[in-house]
Amino acid sequence: MVPCGDIEAFETARPRLNRLAYRMLGSVAEAEDAVQDAWLRWARSQGEVEDPLAWLVRTTSRLCLDRLKSAKARREAYRGPWLPEPLIEELADDPVEKAQEVSVAFLLALERLSPLERAVFLLHDVFEADYGEVAETLGRNEAAVRQLASRARAHVQEARPRFTVDEAEAARLAAAFMAAAAEGNLEGLKAVLAEDAVMVTDGGGKRSAALRPLIGREDVIALLTGLAWRNGAGWPVSFRAVRINGYPGVILEREDGPMTVAFQPDGQGRIAGVYMVRNPEKLGHLHPHPSSSSGGEAVRGTQTAGGK
Repeated sequence: MVPCGDIEAFETARPRLNRLAYRMLGSVAEAEDAVQDAWLRWARSQGEVEDPLAWLVRTTSRLCLDRLKSAKARREAYRGPWLPEPLIEELADDPVEKAQEVSVAFLLALERLSPLERAVFLLHDVFEADYGEVAETLGRNEAAVRQLASRARAHVQEARPRFTVDEAEAARLAAAFMAAAAEGNLEGLKAVLAEDAVMVTDGGGKRSAALRPLIGREDVIALLTGLAWRNGAGWPVSFRAVRINGYPGVILEREDGPMTVAFQPDGQGRIAGVYMVRNPEKLGHLHPHPSSSSGGEAVRGTQTAGGK
């Protein structure tokens, strides 16, 4: 038995709670807030529990469900396409997250589920809790939980990648896209984008962004060309390469603030999806990289559009 409020038990569980909350909410900041609320409840509780991880997962799940329900109206009123808050991992680090479980496509598929379907699917299919545990966590009977899981699984399975892409190949695709975009190289963009490529830009009404997803290579290139013409230049030449939601990605510094771009490979040497987040409310967790410089030159830890 472990006394409620035990700090070591909570810190041991924290990484799992953060991963669960992020997948539930699609927001780093909101996930951290939900886990902090779970800590407060844990710290104030009395008595002892046999399984502190189960107690904390149950509490965090319920807190996330409450947040999802209150967020529904905000999501419906959101201006333009909605993307999850980017989850950044440095290239120098071993991947913490399984790419298929935090990919933008996967999280967008979760958005189409009801809050309960989302919770059941994540707890059972991703975090491997048995149906009895999930039923207890959500206050439902086991038969209802199984039905919710089946329905959610049918919606989500199409979003799971059916292939793996070598990390070096994925990085090459991202660098080739950035080089072509910076140079305004239309042939280069055509070579790297899949014919049915999709581009989604999330400005949240606070930064300029397309108000609909761009479907098809020609549509994507037309937008990139238009942006270059309107701004009098292509994309910034310097950028920092990172992993974004398990995808190869970059962080760009612009005059109006940072932006992130994640690239979804298609397994055939092309880019199938480009996901750009410009909404400053979703980028508050980004911090200046220690290798960044005010001179705008590429330095260690930063890639230029011409390559590594």
